[in-house]
Amino acid sequence: MASYSNISAGNVGIFAQIAARLTEARERFVRNRLRRRIFRQTMSELSALSTRELADLGLHRSMIRRVAWQEAQKR
Repeated sequence: MASYSNISAGNVGIFAQIAARLTEARERFVRNRLRRRIFRQTMSELSALSTRELADLGLHRSMIRRVAWQEAQKR
C-alpha cells in the first residue's frame, strides 16, 4: 500500500533548525567532555608534584585548580 505525505517547505525548515540545534548541542557536549578530562588530568598531574617542584614551575599549591581550569578552557 502506498502512502503520500505532504511536507511543506516551511516544515522542512523547522526540521533543519532542529537538526542544526541537535548537532550544536552534541558538539558542545563533546567539547565540554574534553575540557573536563583535561581539567581532571591537569589537576591530577599538578597535585602529584611536590611543593618544591611546583615552586620550580612558579606555582603555589593553591594555584593548581585555577591553572587546571585555564588549561582546560584553552581547548
